[in-house]
Amino acid sequence: MVDMSPDQRQHSRFLQILINMTSGAMGGVACVLSGQPFDTAKVKMQTFPFMYRGFIDCAVRIYHKEGLRGMYHGTVPALLANVSENAVLFASYGVCQSLVCHVLGMQDPSQLRDYHKATAGSLASVFSSLVLCPTELVKCRMQTQYEMRISGYKDIPFKSTPWSIVCNILKTEGVCGLFRGLSSTWLREIPGYFFFFGGYELSSRILNQSSRNQPGALVVSVSGGVGGACFWLSVYPVDSVKSRIQVLSTASPSGGFLISLLHILKTEGIVTLYSGLMPTVIRAFPSNAALFLAYEMTKRTLTKCSFTQN
Repeated sequence: MVDMSPDQRQHSRFLQILINMTSGAMGGVACVLSGQPFDTAKVKMQTFPFMYRGFIDCAVRIYHKEGLRGMYHGTVPALLANVSENAVLFASYGVCQSLVCHVLGMQDPSQLRDYHKATAGSLASVFSSLVLCPTELVKCRMQTQYEMRISGYKDIPFKSTPWSIVCNILKTEGVCGLFRGLSSTWLREIPGYFFFFGGYELSSRILNQSSRNQPGALVVSVSGGVGGACFWLSVYPVDSVKSRIQVLSTASPSGGFLISLLHILKTEGIVTLYSGLMPTVIRAFPSNAALFLAYEMTKRTLTKCSFTQN
């Protein structure tokens, strides 16, 4: 092992954070491009559960009323949301792994067990939520404009851009309006990413236990899909409440998570909280497989290039 000076160690840590951030951003792009139509259906079914009989009905009606373009409403803010979230998430994930190592008295992240890495993922989500919440809010509002218009909500434009929605939020709700649903986002992300990274790391270890090499593309893809499915199955009801709070801000009882949850349970029942679960789980596997594959391949390429240059 080569001894490094303090400056070299600091440079190495900064380079690793930069590599993780860039790799996470590439993973975010892959995730959106592979799963946006499913996400659009999910948000519509969560926010207006009694308007659609199921995923197929929702998809067909979107196509008939809005065309293929309707399936991709909110793609720009979705890209911004996922690129920014995953860049911060994976950069923070590496830092949080080092923090967990320090707390447990370990020398290297390779010594961490799967549940240690899952804990690091939960900690990382605290920071990624801060950039995710505003962009996801804009995405959800773009995806549900048609439903809001036909449901009788006033002042819903026929055409709008992410920027016009941001301007409207700032005008009517102020800067704090961009962070509507932040507490709900944390309630979803912190436990969700424990299962996300835990599912990925556990699956990767089991599938790759017969090999001493780094996991291949197939193992990474399958493990990523498992991690994504674990995320949504563990926190889906929380996400349903969050979507309501962010989209129907004028109709929410008070905008708070607990009051909104109790209101939905009282007026619509618990089944409503699982509306849109099928397209979400269907989307989760390929989109998160693409996310982790893009992340791992980008990270390995950048790491190899950095070592070659050094």
